[in-house]
Amino acid sequence: MKPRYISSLDQIDGFGVHAPGDLSKITDTFAFRANEYYLSLINWQDTADPIRRLIIPCPEELEAWGRLDPSSEGSYTVSPGLQHKYRETALLLVSDLCGGLCRYCFRKRLFIKDGREVKKDVSAGLAYIREHPEITNVLLTGGDPLILPTGQLRGIIGELRRIDHVRIIRIGSKMPAFDPYRIVDDPSLLDLIREYSTEEKRIYIMAQFNHPRELSEIARQAIGLLQDAGAVIMNQTPLIRGINDDPEVLALLFKELSFIGVAPYYVFQCRPTVGNKTYAVPVEESYQIFEQARGSCSGLAKRARFVISHATGKIEVVGRTPEYTFFKYNQAADPANIGRFMVYKSNPEAYWFDDYTELVDEGQILE
Repeated sequence: MKPRYISSLDQIDGFGVHAPGDLSKITDTFAFRANEYYLSLINWQDTADPIRRLIIPCPEELEAWGRLDPSSEGSYTVSPGLQHKYRETALLLVSDLCGGLCRYCFRKRLFIKDGREVKKDVSAGLAYIREHPEITNVLLTGGDPLILPTGQLRGIIGELRRIDHVRIIRIGSKMPAFDPYRIVDDPSLLDLIREYSTEEKRIYIMAQFNHPRELSEIARQAIGLLQDAGAVIMNQTPLIRGINDDPEVLALLFKELSFIGVAPYYVFQCRPTVGNKTYAVPVEESYQIFEQARGSCSGLAKRARFVISHATGKIEVVGRTPEYTFFKYNQAADPANIGRFMVYKSNPEAYWFDDYTELVDEGQILE
């Protein structure tokens, strides 16, 4: 079954009955996109339904807040469509479409006119990767790579597999949640995974399930097929107000993922992107929710780390007291910062690492 894709709220049957007024000002600014399958997961009688909140615009998105590139991805763009922020990992932006547009998307600039940076011709990015043997991991992202035709995706992955030093190919995708039929109904995609995810060079699918209700029967089937084809499935999600900011909901997500062999990887602090204020939770509240969720999980379900994907690196929130919040660079653009530990005076109003201004102590891993 191929779900019909929808780019206008007027195309949703009966939506006007459940709409909170004219949303055209929001969709004129921030694009809307969904499909019939994903919309079928919504309980339209519940105005606070988390799936609805994830995909349907809300008036609060026009509140002035944030930046279009909060993690300064532009400063790490070294070739058209190619970012090289971390020594071992390159990001190749291969798509400017998704199966749906998350309202809190941190790359919504890609879907705004004149704000696009995805290049359909990835030859320059591939050339850069060939010339940098330190790159062992390549993340295909966008947009969503799995929305590309399988033949086009095969061409990109095939070229990467001809580069000896690229050992891991990651595909960042929300298609297992947004449109699992893309996987279930395309044997050629599974053949592609089966061919190029080898014992020595795996393909990782970096899935994005944000709420346990997205793990429908067909979504679980899609995950199983990818696993059977040899892909390793990881999950990452931002922590979003009104979607998964309840410890019980987040814990259930971790548990259900672990039950089907999907490793919870990162939980991200919601980035301060334009339009995202209504979806953001303060850092210290987010950390409390995250730790409460982990507290009711088995070891396999509690493997996720809570991080801030900052311009300088992935800064993990590792603890707090009533007075202080503790951070550590889990990954860093400057390798010298990896493992750097920082103690800041608590700021319950902080939404981003930059909101912490009183550094109390810091240290490096001893060599």
